[in-house]
Amino acid sequence: MKKIFAIALGILFLAACNSDPKGYTLNGTITGEPENGIKVFLKTTDTLNQLVEVDTATVENGKFIFTGNQVEPKLHYIFMESNRGNIPVVLENGTIEMEFQKDSLNYAKLKGTEQNELFMDFLDESRKLSERAMSMQNDMRDAAQKMDTATVTSLREEFMEFQEEAKDFNVNYAKENPNALISVLIIGNLMASKALPLDEVKALFEALTPEMKATEPGKKIKEQLDSMKSTEIGSKAPDFSAPTPTGDVLALSQVTGKSKLTLVDFWAAWCRPCRAENPNIVSVYEKYKDKGFNILGVSLDTRAQDWKGAIEADGLAWNHISNLQRFQDPIARLYNINAIPAAFLLDENGVIVAKDLRGPALEQKVAELLN
Repeated sequence: MKKIFAIALGILFLAACNSDPKGYTLNGTITGEPENGIKVFLKTTDTLNQLVEVDTATVENGKFIFTGNQVEPKLHYIFMESNRGNIPVVLENGTIEMEFQKDSLNYAKLKGTEQNELFMDFLDESRKLSERAMSMQNDMRDAAQKMDTATVTSLREEFMEFQEEAKDFNVNYAKENPNALISVLIIGNLMASKALPLDEVKALFEALTPEMKATEPGKKIKEQLDSMKSTEIGSKAPDFSAPTPTGDVLALSQVTGKSKLTLVDFWAAWCRPCRAENPNIVSVYEKYKDKGFNILGVSLDTRAQDWKGAIEADGLAWNHISNLQRFQDPIARLYNINAIPAAFLLDENGVIVAKDLRGPALEQKVAELLN
């Protein structure tokens, strides 16, 4: 229920090229009589999507300023001392004007540079969607507390329609604004969440201006689209190897060479949906392992003890490997894994015959191919 909605609200990382050598000036105005001397922090994200501080300014008479040079426009965040929330802003060369109320960072106004104007257009509509979603969620919660099942069912159906509306908003924005950095990031999120068929994602990307395709997120999407060809159904799965829990190195080809069917299962100890699916995978494995069904678990954990503990706790009696690098794992990147659980079913020749089968669908396909 949250995935599509998150697309409309979670457009949080973007970058692009800009050759303007003048640098940037970010002028901030805070209404509501903020105290002089309050600190304002400019932050961005690193390669692991962790917030890092870039600069600090002091509020004087309701004003603050950040200056510098931004080689490539990238989303940054303004945090205010002793205040919750933050303000996203595309830091790019030029003069950016920001205005917000000291107790309401969520409704800041941005103007002054092209990409911030476009970003503001997107945020205005996105905030309306957010308000509607919160209202529906509150209504569902109230109905559930009153045990009004009819109302809960009706509201759930309404929320499903809302999800589609939110997705359509994102898709239409990308179509109508091929020159916007936000459109590039929308396309990336639609692809990562699998909210659209791959051919529709490709069409949206191809409609972008050459300048947007050349941005860092644009290049990443192009790289992923090209790489996805190697992990489509009917393609031979790319080989890989990584350490096992005992420290040995195991390759995919070593597993597929001994099996009629191999499930390459991307998971992690911290992933609740993965752990919830594990009993089903165990059941299918126990039922079909003697008929040639095998599994290779690829963990995206970062701590060996968590990984090994989950294997034992969930009774996962098959081969496991991990580089303990979360989504930076080279295998995850090779297979374009942006969310888990994710799985690829391979035949005895290592050819991908199905993807992302869960629940009864997994056993149905395994039975079809082995019986």
